[in-house]
Amino acid sequence: MTTFTIGETDFLLDGRPHQVISGTLHYFRIHPEHWADRIRTAKAMGLNTIETYVAWNAHEPVKGEWDATGWNDLGRFLDLIAAEGLHAIVRPGPYICAEWHNGGLPVWLTSTPGIGIRRSEPQFVEAVTEYLRRVYEIVAPRQIDRGGNVVLVQIENEYGAYGSDKEYLRELVRVTKDAGITVPLTTVDQPMPWMLEAGSLPELHLTGSFGSRSEERLATLREHQPTGPLMCSEFWDGWFDWWGSIHHTTDPAASAHDLDVLLAAGASVNIYMVHGGTNFGTTNGANDKGRFDPIVTSYDYDAPIDESGHPTAKFHAFREVIAKYAPVSAEVPAPRPTAPSFEVTLSGEGEWMPAAADTAPIDSPATFEQLGHLGPLVRYDVELPSFTGRAALVFDEVRDLAWVHVDGIAVGRLSRSLRERALMIPAGARLTVLVEDQGRVNYADRLGEPKGLIGAVTLDGAPLTGWTATPIDLDTVEGSGSGSGSAGRAFLRGTFELDAPVDLFLDTGSWGKGFAFVNGFFLGRYWNNAPQNTLYVPGPATRAGANEIVVLELEHAVDPVARFVAEPSLGQLEE
Repeated sequence: MTTFTIGETDFLLDGRPHQVISGTLHYFRIHPEHWADRIRTAKAMGLNTIETYVAWNAHEPVKGEWDATGWNDLGRFLDLIAAEGLHAIVRPGPYICAEWHNGGLPVWLTSTPGIGIRRSEPQFVEAVTEYLRRVYEIVAPRQIDRGGNVVLVQIENEYGAYGSDKEYLRELVRVTKDAGITVPLTTVDQPMPWMLEAGSLPELHLTGSFGSRSEERLATLREHQPTGPLMCSEFWDGWFDWWGSIHHTTDPAASAHDLDVLLAAGASVNIYMVHGGTNFGTTNGANDKGRFDPIVTSYDYDAPIDESGHPTAKFHAFREVIAKYAPVSAEVPAPRPTAPSFEVTLSGEGEWMPAAADTAPIDSPATFEQLGHLGPLVRYDVELPSFTGRAALVFDEVRDLAWVHVDGIAVGRLSRSLRERALMIPAGARLTVLVEDQGRVNYADRLGEPKGLIGAVTLDGAPLTGWTATPIDLDTVEGSGSGSGSAGRAFLRGTFELDAPVDLFLDTGSWGKGFAFVNGFFLGRYWNNAPQNTLYVPGPATRAGANEIVVLELEHAVDPVARFVAEPSLGQLEE
């Protein structure tokens, strides 16, 4: 029986010192047909281990409807890692952050009345217990001491930055051990004394998360973990992007130097990310530290393996460092090939707007949560009182972007990021507001916040009542017609031919804001609000022969042409 244990100074593999050299791959951000390729490429960089979070809301978006198949087949993902001769680290949260919507927590959970998020509150603990048992049914038989490859399991995630409920942590440990998890259990926090003290228990092995000043951070970690192996279980080798900002990168040589310092010190490491992948669909998270900043569709992360799965300069720099401390395969993956470039004419109807539902009006607008709606769009309608001239329309709060119409005519847009919540509107009979959830906050106290029109809405100080709300299911949205869609909101379609399935890059730079699909596969959001200019189309979403592209443009389809380009453009770098 192979064992993986914690010694006085090292991890021990069958009793011998072992240095973990790991990298993060999120199975839920990678097309399942690409899992094996990404694992194999990561191995070629010199890794001996692959780490992944488990995204609860991917497995159970609807309460009681657990799914561990297809994109959610964690067991298959772990088995593919094992097939490459690599170990695995599993971090099931339940909270994962990861710039993933709602930090991985299901909306049905965080919207439960009276629930206490990430603490020993009975409703939360009961739901987490059931979730972890399901995860561990997959993980437990794949542990290294049972002939599998899982060597570490993490309890919670950077908990010291959020709370200090030791009873909650003890309950997670109890559930984990009762489910048959016998490999070492870890926690992770940034190497700040108060976080390290708050976020762990004496029986759990502390690890750190940082991306620079390795020697200093390891020293701080050692003060709080006097014995056992040092480990940076999130070595930040890049960063994520948000709309309205720049494309963040880190210098390959500088990152390689900090990795070298870690490995030279004998520390184990998990590179976050070795390959970032993509926030397909509307799975992106958001941050709000005084300003609401939704994350872009790409999760390239400036990682050693780029969004489309190919090695970068950072890959080769890291590979050279790792080769000083561990065996590295002679096989080097080929650079990214040039993707096909071509144009597709789009046609469809202009001024697209789904019909309002015929439901009983209520006093205040219903939130997405009250509607049980997991999609990004809801249409709100209310009858306007009689007035002349213009009047001040004021919302308590808009989450997150709202397009306002009077009698079907667009009169303005309100952005949460810009703290906009009021505008002057002309007289009319009917007010329609289309609201987009731009991404659920994945960090700190705003986890689980409601979406939509929040609170009261007034017109010249008087409450507007009698609202209806229409959830919009993008999977069933239909558009037709032969117009150019050259002005305003439009639902557009086009077809193109391919000789074989192939990765593509869709240029969205000439469009406004919206969503794109290829053959029904939801690529994600686009926006001309910088930095991201292209959407990645994974090859398995395409096919030989006829292919269809569908675009739901929410603002201005001034150029109804889909352009596929040779390489990605993720935005302007900081000068």
